Amino acid sequence: MMWGYGYNGWGWMWVVGALVAVGIVILVVFLIRNSTASPRPVGTEKATVTPRQILDERYARGELTTEEYRERIATLGGKK
Repeated sequence: MMWGYGYNGWGWMWVVGALVAVGIVILVVFLIRNSTASPRPVGTEKATVTPRQILDERYARGELTTEEYRERIATLGGKK
């Protein structure tokens, strides 16, 4: 009394079950990685700091005299 259906129509269900299981595993891994990652403050992306910027900052903080600053800028090939 199965009218010709039998188990032939359910053979593809194992594929759906496997995809659901893989999706759940991926979701759990994603949630764990994002919840344990240290939060980065906004604006802390890697920025390239040039030697000139470092000299400018050191001069502004008073770590270099004007003479030292000009000498090092000249060494770097800049003018100021």
